Amino acid sequence: MIDRLDAFVSSKSEEFISLLKDFLVIPSVSAGVSSGSAMREAVGWVQRQLRGCGLDAVIAETGGHPAVLADSGPAEGPGPTVLVYGHYDVQPVGEEALWHSPPFVPTLREGAVYARGAADDKGQLLTHILAARAFREVSGRLPVRVKYLIEGEEEVGSSHLAALVEDRRQQLECDFVVLSDTAKFDETTPAITYGTRGLVYKQLTLCGPKHDLHSGSFGGTVLNPGNVLGRVLSGLKDAEERIAIAGCYDDVRPLSAEEHQALEALPFDEQAYLRSTGSPALSGEQGYTTLERRWVRPTLDVNGVFGGFMGSGASTVIPARVGAKVSMRLVPDQRPERVSQAFDEAVRALVPPGVSLELETLALAEPYMCPIDSPQIRAAVAAMKGGFQRDPVLIREGGTLPILPLFRRVLGADSVMMGFCSPNCNAHGPNEFLGVEDFLAGIRTVVRFLDLLARA
Repeated sequence: MIDRLDAFVSSKSEEFISLLKDFLVIPSVSAGVSSGSAMREAVGWVQRQLRGCGLDAVIAETGGHPAVLADSGPAEGPGPTVLVYGHYDVQPVGEEALWHSPPFVPTLREGAVYARGAADDKGQLLTHILAARAFREVSGRLPVRVKYLIEGEEEVGSSHLAALVEDRRQQLECDFVVLSDTAKFDETTPAITYGTRGLVYKQLTLCGPKHDLHSGSFGGTVLNPGNVLGRVLSGLKDAEERIAIAGCYDDVRPLSAEEHQALEALPFDEQAYLRSTGSPALSGEQGYTTLERRWVRPTLDVNGVFGGFMGSGASTVIPARVGAKVSMRLVPDQRPERVSQAFDEAVRALVPPGVSLELETLALAEPYMCPIDSPQIRAAVAAMKGGFQRDPVLIREGGTLPILPLFRRVLGADSVMMGFCSPNCNAHGPNEFLGVEDFLAGIRTVVRFLDLLARA
């Protein structure tokens, strides 16, 4: 059967690439104030593709952009029920002058398709839909029951997803979730991600005088909120790059000896990683490797600073109002609410009399980690090995996917994250791309994954 499915994918490769381009033409930027028609076009396109695979697919309205729900129906055998998650919305294009080809004119060059959304997430999502089509056309049915939840708000925080999952809990009931919204480990090594970090995201604003003051006339007599902001931000970390917030590390789950050995065994090129960042040197919490700092340790980063005079030339003022956005990435078993409270207390303790403080919580999200000895993870490993003709690695991810704790909490389902795109695919940046061979290998991988689940 696998040989027949592989032959079908090979025979349809040109058509599948053409379908990917058709999907990428649609400028489904969820953050756009005038993107409604494009979002409707994209959600309708996804629905038609799923129906073309013989699936019952409906559009589910939300308080924002709609989602597509689909179901292959009960399978003949006793295999698990799988829920495929993905998103059809994409990021804004940014500065279009930096693109080598128009972001919504999919362009094939050097073995890859370049367009906004190629990797995140249209191309990777499409591998799951086309795998379903392969089964329908080769054997007439999918080997296990597969459901689909394809949303249109991932790039703007999925603010209506929780309500949708709660409302459609029975319709979405499954044994586990599978998604492809992560990347390979490196250019040639496919990866299965089993953990993501959580998030605490804050904005702090310091207010001093009622308006900007002349720094010559008033300097040295009132507190400068800009000076105070520098001291507050520097006070949140110590000289060894540890977070200087009381209790921050109390709930951090220690890295097991087995996982530590597995991380050390990964084919990680630290110098290549450094070159990819463009930074002059690596840095971070002392006593930990670069991969541990990326994936399994908490972090605190200043994401932006605002206030005061920022124009060209000189304007010597004491700013009335300055601020910063600060994010913390959390690891198992840290709790976002507890860390958020500790952050607020630490900042308040660092702010002296003479300025006032405003604190706003912008986002809270839990960390996530799934067991790596489950039947679905074992099936994913074998499927990726067959699809890519190379052993995959198991990795964590430094970013945050709030949907994973949501699926666990509401559906009682863990998630399998199979990454098919390059880790340097320029997602969210100019010249985003998906390699054609990775795209086709992804389809072959999903085909094997479903087949193995039916046989397990």
